[in-house]
Amino acid sequence: MKRVKSASTAVITSFLSRITFCKTIGNLFFLIPSEMAFHCQRDCYATELLTEVVSCSPGNLKTECGGKKEVMCGFNVLLKDTVLFPEGGGQPDDRGFINEIPVLRITRLGPDAVHFISTPLEIGAQVLVKVDWERRFDHMQQHSGQHLVTAIADSLYGYKTTSWELGRQRSFIELDTPVVTVEQIDVIEKLVNQKIRERVPVVVRLITTDDPEFDMVRSRGLPDDHAGPVRIIDIQGVDANMCCGTHVSNLSDLQMIKILGTEKGKKNKTNLFFLAGERVLKFAARSFIVEKSLTSLLKNGPEEHIEAVEKLQKSVKVLQKNNLTLLRDLAVLTAQTFKSSADRDKLFTLHRKDGDNEFMNIVANELGTEDILVFLTVGDEKASGLFLLSGAADVVEQLGPRVSELLDGKGAGKKGRFQGKANKMSQRGNVEILLREYINKKKEE
Repeated sequence: MKRVKSASTAVITSFLSRITFCKTIGNLFFLIPSEMAFHCQRDCYATELLTEVVSCSPGNLKTECGGKKEVMCGFNVLLKDTVLFPEGGGQPDDRGFINEIPVLRITRLGPDAVHFISTPLEIGAQVLVKVDWERRFDHMQQHSGQHLVTAIADSLYGYKTTSWELGRQRSFIELDTPVVTVEQIDVIEKLVNQKIRERVPVVVRLITTDDPEFDMVRSRGLPDDHAGPVRIIDIQGVDANMCCGTHVSNLSDLQMIKILGTEKGKKNKTNLFFLAGERVLKFAARSFIVEKSLTSLLKNGPEEHIEAVEKLQKSVKVLQKNNLTLLRDLAVLTAQTFKSSADRDKLFTLHRKDGDNEFMNIVANELGTEDILVFLTVGDEKASGLFLLSGAADVVEQLGPRVSELLDGKGAGKKGRFQGKANKMSQRGNVEILLREYINKKKEE
């Protein structure tokens, strides 16, 4: 049996669990709520923590797998403290384990961090929480890198960062300017990497909202449910910014920053893309693999890759144009051959793997007689493709939907022509049987 705490006990326990450390300002002694500083925020380099389960209740997690949305049933766990960072400040949440049970999501709910897991835990139990350090350190590098790039872009050119995104492979900041020149990008990149080489310390400080410094530090505003002291990330001599995220303690841990370039953003703004730390090394490794593969395929050196690809693209366009011309000629010839046949049938069927809609329509136009039922298909014989049925308007209107159904397709028609997409081209034989039976029945009538 798992113990269930009363509402009043849970409230008291939750409050006490958030009183985690103290700070002296002048002669005043403050208790600092952990809503402003989970263990992961007080020590961003901590990889594990022994703590206690405060509550555990059934919960759901919305996920997406292969483009399909799913709902996973599990449990929402509150801990006395946590080494796992809930999403916030533009930084995604951590991943990790509670007693070797994978933590699938961590979200902030008011002052608490909610850990979603698949297995229930006993309230009051001591648990060991571990963080996925590779993911955490990557987020620390990108987040601190964002603060640095933002500060330098602002100090050099007055470009304010209005938002940012920590992506899986690359991150970007949205700058409040319509254009950032290549020369400006080079200057920003050189200066941020100079600060990294100077090993500038990054210090976490706490201030109150009535502190004179509060109105001086960079910020996009506090959350509506904020309470207690304000956490400041201070890149000494460079930037001071309100932030709840996890950060490196020294810019040297960023290793390096590479600005990839810019794209036009929303509302006359510019998105500046960058990589920090290990992502730069991974990008360089991927780029080398691509370069090596292109060198092998194109049979020339890296400096000639662009020119070689441009030549190939031109050649492909010429071949595609020639191929279309040949297909048109073939469509006309095919139709004329059938029409010139002395014993031509009332049913004309044709499948061509390399055809297209234009090919089918040319054949149908060339045949152009209502006394012939035309069934054409193009694409993979056993998978998906396109189909066209033409003939007398009343006949096509009657048979078109049935043809589409047999081919597991979708289509529409008017004026004696019904065409669309087929998902089961392997059923075209059954369509021919349907059409043949219809023609034979009309002959008997």
